[in-house]
Amino acid sequence: MPVPAAFLDRDGVINVDSGYVGTWADFEYFPDAIDGLKQLQSVGFQLVVVTNQSGIARGYYTENDFLSLSATMKADLESKGVILSAVYYCPYLEDAAIEQYRRVSELRKPEPGMLLKAARDHDIDLTRSIMVGDKVSDMVAAERAGVPNRYHVTENEPYERSIRVSSLLEAALKATGRVT
Repeated sequence: MPVPAAFLDRDGVINVDSGYVGTWADFEYFPDAIDGLKQLQSVGFQLVVVTNQSGIARGYYTENDFLSLSATMKADLESKGVILSAVYYCPYLEDAAIEQYRRVSELRKPEPGMLLKAARDHDIDLTRSIMVGDKVSDMVAAERAGVPNRYHVTENEPYERSIRVSSLLEAALKATGRVT
């Protein structure tokens, strides 16, 4: 039976977006991010990271650097009681500095490719899922994938038909009905 997922952008939602975070040494969780992940997990959401990683295409870090960081993040979260079902990423960029990553991709948000692939791979019910992201492209990708509940981490006006939140924890509390 299909299950709901919490689709999560990484930089700016789970960790501080200090600009092209490609190594564990540069990775810093937001103070309440782990609590937010635990809240979502506690009510049955699969946790799925969906992240554009143009830093790979720009040559700021390698794909192996990203994969190493992701493995370390997953292991660290697991040690804290949080299980990520998967991490999906798009290393492609239309005008990439590195030729092998220079292309238009259906995976790159605002396209819905990462969410749709995750739904197929993990038997996810998109209609019962949520998206937490800090960019309009996150909200658009979720909208295009048919994810009805979208939480926009922003201090500005949220994307249309999205709910403005200040953090992953606030999104989790709203999504689980623990705060309105």
